[in-house]
Order: sequence, then structure tokens, then C-alpha cells
Amino acid sequence: MSETTPQISEQTPPLAAEPAPQAAAKASGRGPAWLALLVGLAGLGVGAWSAWQLHQQQGQAAEQLERLREIGAATETRLQGSEDSVAKKLAGLPSADQLATQRDLLVSLQGEQQRLAQSLSGLLGKSREDWRLAEAEHLLRLAMLRLSALQDVDSAIALVQGADDILRAQNDPQAFAARGELIKVLEALRSLPQLDRSGLFLQLAALRGQAAQLQTLTPEYLVPAEAPAGANNASDASRWEELWQQVSRYVRIDLHADQDVRPQLAGQSLAQVRLTLVLALEQAQWGALNGEPEVYRQALAAAGDVLDSYFDRDNQAVQALRQRIGELAEQPVVAQLPKLDNALDVLQAYLKRREAAELMPDAQAEPALEPDIEAIEEDGQ
Repeated sequence: MSETTPQISEQTPPLAAEPAPQAAAKASGRGPAWLALLVGLAGLGVGAWSAWQLHQQQGQAAEQLERLREIGAATETRLQGSEDSVAKKLAGLPSADQLATQRDLLVSLQGEQQRLAQSLSGLLGKSREDWRLAEAEHLLRLAMLRLSALQDVDSAIALVQGADDILRAQNDPQAFAARGELIKVLEALRSLPQLDRSGLFLQLAALRGQAAQLQTLTPEYLVPAEAPAGANNASDASRWEELWQQVSRYVRIDLHADQDVRPQLAGQSLAQVRLTLVLALEQAQWGALNGEPEVYRQALAAAGDVLDSYFDRDNQAVQALRQRIGELAEQPVVAQLPKLDNALDVLQAYLKRREAAELMPDAQAEPALEPDIEAIEEDGQ
């Protein structure tokens, strides 16, 4: 116990100096307090900022939620309208039985349309064939007209050949008899001599122009030139020759008394002779153009007689014209033309049989071919 007391007494003086450490402790305790205060303020600020951010986010979330609700309401309204329209449309749609009925009607309509298209194509094909056959008949009639009216063999050959080409393109056995008649006509026409009536007509027209320029039979006498001034010293022979030249102007002596003496033509008489020659050539033109051989030859003979009687035979122009008239007189103006009536009758019979076969059913049209084949065989025999 005695030892403890002095230790206490020794420690007592430091207690007297206690106020200084407390001030330091107080001073050191203020720093953490301010730091805690600052931390608290910072935490408070952060909390306030977080609360403000949370408030902002809640407001945005509320706006977005409101927008989503509006969008959902609009979508629901649209869906409701779509459902109503779909319901209306579905209500307007036919039922399964109606759909099946409409499907059957569509199938039947398609079948009818296909049959109609086939029938139309068949009718158009037959119509084209009928038109072609009608064209063949028309060509044959034109050939008959060309032969009978103008006797134009070349045109008739071309027309009959066209009709035969149409029948050949048909490729129908029933047309065999008609083609046989057409080929007979073609061969008969090709064997005819070539007639050029238009050429004869034009050649005679050219001869008419030459005839209008011909001179008369008696040649023109030339008046001799007068004797020069020194002719007084000529001999007696030259005087007699001069006298003979003067007398020959008025007197003509013909030593060929056995020949026919024809008067000299001049003025109106010459015009009449030329007119007679021109008229004979025009008559020959008419005979050539109309296929009248007698008229043609008689007119050319008359033109030759006029040339021989009233024009100088020694004249070169007269000789050339006389030679051309003789050559043209030998040209044929008509030929024995074949008849096309039989070919036309056979073609018309074929057209009638074809039309009747189209109107009849197929089962009845087939036996109708046998008589035609038998008729063809009879024609061949």
C-alpha cells in the first residue's frame, strides 16, 4: 500500500496540465465532424439527385405507360373495326355449298368456252376454204369471159392455172374430177397458136400512118434548066434536044401500049384514094380485134388492090407497105377455142357436194364419198 501512494502522487501533477490535450482533442474531433457533415451532405445531394432522377424516370415511365395505353386503345379500336369488317366480309362470303356450286359452274363454263373456241376455229377454217373455192369458181368464170370476149389465151391460161392451184391446195380427193377437167382445158389452151390481136391492131395503125404519105402512080416531071447564053453556037443535035425537052413538058409518049394507062391523080382524087386505103386498113383492124378472119383478110386484100392500082409499084415505100400487108394477111386472128362449160359444171357440182357434206353429220357424210369415187373412176375409163 505504501508503494502505491507515491506513484499516485507522482502522477498527480500531470493532471494539472489536462486542459491542453482536451483542446487538441476538440480540435482534432472537429475535422471528422466536418468530414462526416460533408459526406452527409454529399450523400444527401446524391440521394436528392437520385430521387430527382427516379422521379423523372417515374414521370417518363408514366408518360410511356400512358402512350402505351393510348396505342393499345387505338390498336384495340382498329382490331375491333377490323374484326367488324372481317365479320361483315365473312358474312357476305358464300357458304361451302355455294362455293361448290360456283366451282361447278366455272368448270362447266370453261368447258363451254373451249368447245366454242374449237367450233369457232373450225368455222373460220371452213370459211377460208369456202372462200378459196369460191375464188376458184370466179377465176374460171373470168377465164371464160376472156376467151369469149377477147379470145385472150394467155390470160385464160393464167386464170385456169390459178383455179387449179386452189383445188390442189385443198388436198381433197373429191376435187379429183374437177382438177381433171381443169387440166384438160389447160392443155387445150396451151396447144393453141399464139394470137396477138393487140399487136396486129397496133401494126395496122402504123401502116395507116405510112399510107397517108404515099405518092401517086405517075412520077413528077422535072423541068430542065434553061440553056446558057452561048447555046446559039450549038450543033443541030443539041437544038433538036432542047426542042424535045420543051415539048416533053406538054406531051408524053408511052411506048408500052399493051399496059393499062391510068390517069394521073391529083388534089381531091388523091385524097379520096388515100382515104380509101386508110378505111381498108381500119376495117382490117376491126376484124383483127373482134376475131373476124374473113373481114380481116378481105380488108387487107382491098388495101393491096388500092396500092397496086393507084400508086407507083416501083416506089420503095409502096413496095414496103405492100409487103407488110401481105405478111399481116397471113397472121391468124382467131383460133378454135376450147369450151370451159364442162369444167365449170364439174367444179360447181364439187362445191355443192362439199356444202352438203358439211351440213350432214359425219356418219352420214362418209358414205356419200363412194358415188364420187365411182364417178371419178367412170370418168377415168
